[in-house]
This record gives sequence, structure tokens and C-alpha cells, in this order.
Amino acid sequence: MQFIEDIAALEALYGTPGAPALRKVARRMTPLYREWIMASRLCVLSTVGAEGTDGSPRGDDGPAVLELDPSTLAMPDWRGNNRLDSLRNIVRDPRVSLMFLVPGSNNVVRINGTARLTADDALRARFEKHGKRPATVIVIEIGEIYTQCARALMRARTWTSGDESGDLPTIGQILAEVTNGEEGGTRYDSEWGARAAKTMW
Repeated sequence: MQFIEDIAALEALYGTPGAPALRKVARRMTPLYREWIMASRLCVLSTVGAEGTDGSPRGDDGPAVLELDPSTLAMPDWRGNNRLDSLRNIVRDPRVSLMFLVPGSNNVVRINGTARLTADDALRARFEKHGKRPATVIVIEIGEIYTQCARALMRARTWTSGDESGDLPTIGQILAEVTNGEEGGTRYDSEWGARAAKTMW
């Protein structure tokens, strides 16, 4: 198997991007990009660090991010499993990418930029829910915003194929497999819902 290791060789395999693909990029929020991003409750945050890359889903019951100004977004870091993979990466390397999805839409809006972490009380308070605040907030400086064409989600029939999760292995089963039965199992699965409810925000 031969691998492509030269940009010219890569570009020779593809056509030239059309004008819309190049001209759709904005350097800050525009009214319509703002409308789209504020409709998104689900975002994938990608980071890079000394240990490698990380992709982390981020979701909320409203917009996944808050606009501080047209060039700056804020994303709450609600408590999860405390691995801190994304946060460690941001502290070491500020480069981030965000991918915003809206249920029912096959289009995706993407942001590339840089990020920093803060535990600023005033900013954390802006995200308060049910008397709880995020431990930290990710402050993102926008480098570029652009749309991703709908083909990938259309191919996958993401919003039209129905619920296909019924036969998937559970997290408890996966944990039991990778730990040789030391973690996970049916008890983990049965207790997870109540545990998550206590730490959702």
C-alpha cells in the first residue's frame, strides 16, 4: 500500500474547490452564523496536546455556547468523568475546533480558533442552573467560521434512519470487557441513570 505524503499529489486526486466553498468563511460571528450556532445544543470540541488529540461532545439544554462578543464564545465545562482530557490540552495548546449540530439539519457549522480556561466567578455565574455552576468556562477566540456541506450526514441518514441503538453494547458491558470484569457490568448500567441525574449540571 502506498501512502500520500505530498500535498501536490493529494491535490491532484481532487478537483479545485468551488467559489462558495472558499468564500463561506467568516472571521467572526455574522447574523446568520449567530442564528445557527445559537440553535445548536450539541457541539463536538476538538483539542490537541502533548498526549495527542481529543474529541469531546458538549451539550446543553440551550445553546452549547454563549457569545461574549462577535469574536469570542464561552462554553461551560459541566462536570463529567474528571478525566480533563480536553482541558489539559487547552492549557498546553490553545488550538481548538468546534463542530455544531442541530437535530434535523444535515448541515454543520464549524469554528476553528484558540481557547483559554477560566474559573472567573462572574462568568461561571452566567451559566448557573439549578443552583450549580460549571467548574470552569472555556473562552474561545474565533479564527474562522464556516459551514460543512450536508453530504456526510445525508449519507449516514443521521436524522432519518430511526433509533438504531437498541442492539449496541452498553457502557457497562464495554467497561467489563476492557477491565476483564473488574469494572462495569449490569450494576454499572443500572446505577448510571441515577448517578448522572445528580451530576448533570
